[in-house]
Amino acid sequence: MEYYVTHFTINADASLMQSCRELLADTVAEAGYEAFEDTTDGVDAYIQTQLLNPELTKQLIDNFPIADTNITFTSEEVEQENWNAEYEKEVFDPIRVGDTCVLYDATSPEAEQLAASAPVSIAIDQRMAFGNGAHETTKMIVTELVATDLKDKRVLDCGCGTGILSIVAKRCGAAHVTAYDIDEWSVENTRHNANINNIELIDVLLGDVSVLSHVDGVFDIIVANINRNILINDMPEITETLAPDGCLILSGFYEDDIPLLKEKAEELGLHETKRTTDNNWAMLIFKR
Repeated sequence: MEYYVTHFTINADASLMQSCRELLADTVAEAGYEAFEDTTDGVDAYIQTQLLNPELTKQLIDNFPIADTNITFTSEEVEQENWNAEYEKEVFDPIRVGDTCVLYDATSPEAEQLAASAPVSIAIDQRMAFGNGAHETTKMIVTELVATDLKDKRVLDCGCGTGILSIVAKRCGAAHVTAYDIDEWSVENTRHNANINNIELIDVLLGDVSVLSHVDGVFDIIVANINRNILINDMPEITETLAPDGCLILSGFYEDDIPLLKEKAEELGLHETKRTTDNNWAMLIFKR
């Protein structure tokens, strides 16, 4: 899948810069941007080529709510070969989730030692899919999965990215995991990462939430770490696949978004059983 990167330059008081970055990411996610990297003077945001809409992006930032802030942007096509090479040569630092789980770069020279350093150790070869587990939302869900009895459970991973959540669930005893992502690179990367961890993931599907119409059965645990608007849009179809006593774990949004997500969940007959926050990011758990 081809991507554009949009370079957003933020002109604001230095004390407000990080707040501006976070709010900007949340704002332009409505235009389809799906991954973000902080830069010295703003944010780089990635979007699938077919979704790039400069007019819509401009409308969103023209209404930016932080006063005395000026935002400009330029976009360019991501060269896939060079982008892939950059990912492959950069080794990310090990990410520890409590005392139980470590996520580490499969290409690290210390991979063998890291694999033996925690009961749940997951190697990640990031390639061209976004996510190595460092983000707060991923860590919150991983923490929840590791603490949950997944034995004999069926798990659904919505928007699987590099496959971290699917692989953790399987490693923690899930009987079956189904994963899907709209990005073909993510689907391939999930399969690849499952293989290097000796994890069998049979159902890794390419597509949006509509692929669930072809999936048999219901799921005991559903995880979805994607942006607020997609969650709200997809929740009805996702919830149809939730077992009567199952739980839905959502993240990928800010604390300020909690009321919207909770309202939608309640419309679908779900009630909140737990929430966790980390650095303004949130995770919500719902049951029927």
